[in-house]
Amino acid sequence: MAARHDIVVLAVDAAGFDAQLLLDELSAALLRINGDSGRSSFDAEAATQRGGFYIARDAAGALLGCAALRPLGEQDSPTAELKRMYARPGQGGVGAALLAHVEAQAHLHGYAWLHLSTRVANVRALAFYARHGYASVAAWGKYVGAAQSACLGKQL
Repeated sequence: MAARHDIVVLAVDAAGFDAQLLLDELSAALLRINGDSGRSSFDAEAATQRGGFYIARDAAGALLGCAALRPLGEQDSPTAELKRMYARPGQGGVGAALLAHVEAQAHLHGYAWLHLSTRVANVRALAFYARHGYASVAAWGKYVGAAQSACLGKQL
């Protein structure tokens, strides 16, 4: 699929209306796919200087998707975590644009690695991340021993 050039990715407050709308859509989609919304794994109020929440819009301003970046572990950790990645259905290229933006932001914040966890049942997500160079990494935190989770990472 050709890259879209009408996608604008902006940093926003994760507690804002547009962000919450996208997060609600993501939670509903994950509940259908996995049986779990994933809400407990993300705190919209937990802002950090080495992270952010991003939304994607088209040239007309329509909401297309979202993603979050946060430190994984201590604040000065070399590893960041990608959270709450979501592209509205039928919006080709949005996931790739969001992922590229988050990877660039992670690099700017001094991270060497970007990790994420998704459910093994989410085969579309697993295939998407594999296409973008993500491979299995050791589980961390609540994902240790969680057979339903796939932990992935990429060196930036």
